[in-house]
Amino acid sequence: MAGSGERARHWQYEDLPGVDLLRARYIHKTFVRHTHENFVIAAIADGVEIFHHRGSNQYAGPGALALINPDTAHTGRAGVPEGWRYGAVYPSPQLVAEIAAETTAIRGTPGFAVPVLEDPYTVGLVHEVLRAADEGNALAADTLLRVAVTRLLRRGGGPMPQRAVRTAGARAAARARAVLEERMTQPPTLERLAADLGISPFSLLRAFRDTYGMPPHAWLTDARVRRVRRLLDAGTAPAQAAVAVGFTDQPHLNRHFTRIVGVPPGAYQRERRGDGARASGRKNVQDPGE
Repeated sequence: MAGSGERARHWQYEDLPGVDLLRARYIHKTFVRHTHENFVIAAIADGVEIFHHRGSNQYAGPGALALINPDTAHTGRAGVPEGWRYGAVYPSPQLVAEIAAETTAIRGTPGFAVPVLEDPYTVGLVHEVLRAADEGNALAADTLLRVAVTRLLRRGGGPMPQRAVRTAGARAAARARAVLEERMTQPPTLERLAADLGISPFSLLRAFRDTYGMPPHAWLTDARVRRVRRLLDAGTAPAQAAVAVGFTDQPHLNRHFTRIVGVPPGAYQRERRGDGARASGRKNVQDPGE
């Protein structure tokens, strides 16, 4: 994507365990519906991002934060012609729970009650976390992250609703999900999956979408990308990881991985190993169109 003006870096800092970091500028980028295992705290610096979240479009501009809870389906795209520039931190549910227990009165599983929060001060904190991680300042990075998460939980947090599986449709969707996880490389057709569960294909499709926010095939792609990320983190080559989870080849993986994570798998893995900057001669940027 040379010359497009789009740049992104997705990395981890060893002194912030359980936290992913992202700095990006996107213009034409479109994130397909996907989920994250961690929380998303995206601080918009310039432009506008639109993301579909729980049935409606949300708009986040300069001075605002996009806040997504784990396992919540959402999309992402530019809301203005010039795109959007942002920094994001992705703290684990365990870290957020730890911070909430120590600094808030939230009872139960903590999460964000609002998808967009206008808070220029915390936007600045998020960017300072990324800067501190770049500079290897572990004390500052950890301190600022905890201050930012505490402030967001106090201003826009609350207990997340429990996802009790009560209806027959939700139970069928959960069973279908288990089958897809087990048969990730050779999934059944929708018709076969529904027949094995004793319901019609359209009933399963509707129940799955209602429960997980996306149809089974989209969920499967998202789950494959999640598993690839773990394989890449463990040192598996992208081509091997692609086949291991059921993608036909590395280009097939590249396309879906970039549409969900925001950077291609090769750039993602180099940054996780800490040699992305050395390989490219740049400290802070990766070309998403690798």
